[in-house]
Amino acid sequence: MRIKSGVTTRHHKKKKFRLAKGYYGDKRTRWRAVKQQVEKSMAHMFVGRKNRKADFRSLWIERINAACRQADTTYSRFMAGLKKAGVTLNRKMLSEIALRDQTSFRKLLEISRAAA
Repeated sequence: MRIKSGVTTRHHKKKKFRLAKGYYGDKRTRWRAVKQQVEKSMAHMFVGRKNRKADFRSLWIERINAACRQADTTYSRFMAGLKKAGVTLNRKMLSEIALRDQTSFRKLLEISRAAA
């Protein structure tokens, strides 16, 4: 006796069609087009998630650099000084401090200069 896979196939297709909701034209109604477009979209989503991390890191570095240059130093000197001083704040936190709390950032600049 053979086993038919109707329920499994329907569930599998239904899932892909749900993901294709909102696509233009045949890309949401025809199975082959749905399959191809959803696969391509998911590949782009994966790459986008990786790119977002790099985008945010460069934004944080730009913010820190701008704050450093207002205090007549550069980003690289500032970070090198912090590393020598043993300060282990990440770039995200440093950029937030630079934006929201200038007095604390000036103290960090002094620490960095003293260590360098």
